Amino acid sequence: MSIEIKFSKKRISYEKAMLFMNKRVQEVKNGDNKELLWILEHPKTYTAGVSFKKNEVIDKKIKIIKTNRGGKITLHNPGQKIIYFVIDLNKRKKDIRKLITTLENSIIEFLKSYKIKAKEDKKNIGIWVKGKKIAAIGLRVSRWVAFHGISINISNNLKEYLKIIPCGLDNTKITSIYSEKKIVPKNYEKLLINILIKNINKI
Repeated sequence: MSIEIKFSKKRISYEKAMLFMNKRVQEVKNGDNKELLWILEHPKTYTAGVSFKKNEVIDKKIKIIKTNRGGKITLHNPGQKIIYFVIDLNKRKKDIRKLITTLENSIIEFLKSYKIKAKEDKKNIGIWVKGKKIAAIGLRVSRWVAFHGISINISNNLKEYLKIIPCGLDNTKITSIYSEKKIVPKNYEKLLINILIKNINKI
């Protein structure tokens, strides 16, 4: 199946990204456009999902954008890579758990390229390295169209997590490729997208 691949070199505001993605979701539901994988970065942004609680904000000065995604409060900042997706499960297996597993396994496969041994956690959605979270997955499904995104910490400033309780977790238990291997990967976007397409097309 044909999935549109979109790369943004400039940082995109969270609000602008949501407008674009929500429009694409509606177009895919109506059969008017292709599925989407969009890889980008955001400027520093704190977003709160539908199960967010006010006591998860430690620094009361930060601005928070409330969203319709699942989950709690999290951070997006430069050096963290975002992959937004719009996947039509009407044309694939209508299996949300399989989609989540596919996304998790894709991130694990990508991190393996940098000799990082990562794993999923059945209780906490996302990807973990030595008990620290390196990637998060947010997901919504409407009329069997699955959408939202994956975030992978590449070389972002992890100290900015200390202003919140991210995803309801210990804010010191966050890591990145740079924290694990002291490298900043270059030109890795095509590798990441190729892994995702290969695995999503098996659903």
